[in-house]
Amino acid sequence: MKRKIFPDARALAEHLKKERPSKLVTTNGCFDILHVGHVEYLEASRAQGDALVVLVNTDASVKAQGKAPDRPINNENDRMRVLAALESVSYVCLFGEKTPEDAIRLLKPDVHTKGGDYTVESLPETKVIREWGGSVKIIPFVPGKSTTSLIERISKGKE
Repeated sequence: MKRKIFPDARALAEHLKKERPSKLVTTNGCFDILHVGHVEYLEASRAQGDALVVLVNTDASVKAQGKAPDRPINNENDRMRVLAALESVSYVCLFGEKTPEDAIRLLKPDVHTKGGDYTVESLPETKVIREWGGSVKIIPFVPGKSTTSLIERISKGKE
């Protein structure tokens, strides 16, 4: 079985020196409770190249984002394992910074994707990826599908 999970971008970058896909795509996020919106987003991201790297926020970096105090629901190891099981995902690794700029610099992807709540101009990653001629692609959200809305629906069912 192909190794898909790496502890950090440095370890993955070393691996990719031996096995570099011709068009590498990266994306990043928390991916706390995987749902159909995530699956469609990751499939669309993967379609941008030959291999998709998902940069996953560490538990500490999720908490630092100011999400609900009980987030993430699933710990970083569980989130990485679930993502790695998806056919569209080639590699998964953690990053602990506020943004994945350092990881992107190490991996030097051809394309970086982000969800529809961003614009190319608003992403700090854009400047970094353009340093070597890469591009940023915004992938539209699947309407009504989000982890927050899923948690709200579950909570209402308990009341």
